[in-house]
Amino acid sequence: MLYRHRLLTAGQLTQLLRPAATSTRYVRRQLEVLHDRGLVDASIRRATRAGELLWYTTTLGCEVVESGGELAPRAYRVTEDAAASPLQEHTLAVNTMGLAFVQHARGLDDECGPLDWDPEVAHRVRDGDSRLGDEAFLVPDAVLRYIHTTSTDDGGQQRMLLTFFCEIDRSTMSIARLAAKLHSYARYAHYIPQPAPGRGRAKAAAGHRREAWRARYPSFPRVLLVLDGASAGQLARRSDDLRALAAADARLQPAAVDLRAGVTTLDQLQRYGPFAPIVTPVLGDAEPTDVLLRPSAAAAAVA
Repeated sequence: MLYRHRLLTAGQLTQLLRPAATSTRYVRRQLEVLHDRGLVDASIRRATRAGELLWYTTTLGCEVVESGGELAPRAYRVTEDAAASPLQEHTLAVNTMGLAFVQHARGLDDECGPLDWDPEVAHRVRDGDSRLGDEAFLVPDAVLRYIHTTSTDDGGQQRMLLTFFCEIDRSTMSIARLAAKLHSYARYAHYIPQPAPGRGRAKAAAGHRREAWRARYPSFPRVLLVLDGASAGQLARRSDDLRALAAADARLQPAAVDLRAGVTTLDQLQRYGPFAPIVTPVLGDAEPTDVLLRPSAAAAAVA
């Protein structure tokens, strides 16, 4: 979990691994054992005066995890400098969001576990030179998977896989930049890779080209923008400003049909869970709803 999620507190680890525990003592003891073996290390949380520790895997710890073959290797590794950087709170907020999904899944008898979200997964959104960076790739703060169970009319149950592209904004990003991210999601929804010269081009010309996302997801993920880092009133204004910019952007209007994007706050997500009417559509009606998070006909059924 430390390898996957980069930085976690003992409290977060306890809530994920030992939800019935009333103390972090056991988890802290195990972290000390791993620390003594050189597998994990800790950095002091900058935003608190109490000296709370943020834990991460060392180079040796990463090698041990990767040698086990249970997780796909990640190119990014947390260094001592990265663990102590100003990005601490953003990383923790991403994991707090994932934890909120996990905790509410337990109460609903759904499935969303400690390893069901991946930070910063790159998705190509245009052909050409990879060195174009943001122009060539879409990188959500996290991709989260959730299996939701609903009752059917015949008394049975239907299990649906929901996938979310999650963006966390701690009130440090301009609204214009946050709105611009929607363009990347809209672009990815329609991006069809161009085949390499040769036989692939002939096949593409024959009508076999498909959107890139179909190779990774059974349906196009919902886009969830999660606001944090300010008062409730300030976050409400940021949400309104974001919606106003999106409504005034003629380039985004064609995406309204295909792009299921909504905005909420981290506090609401923690308090009420992902299936409460807490999400305001970025494009469309201004009333908070739960419709963006409900299973739909496009969601993938799970056996």
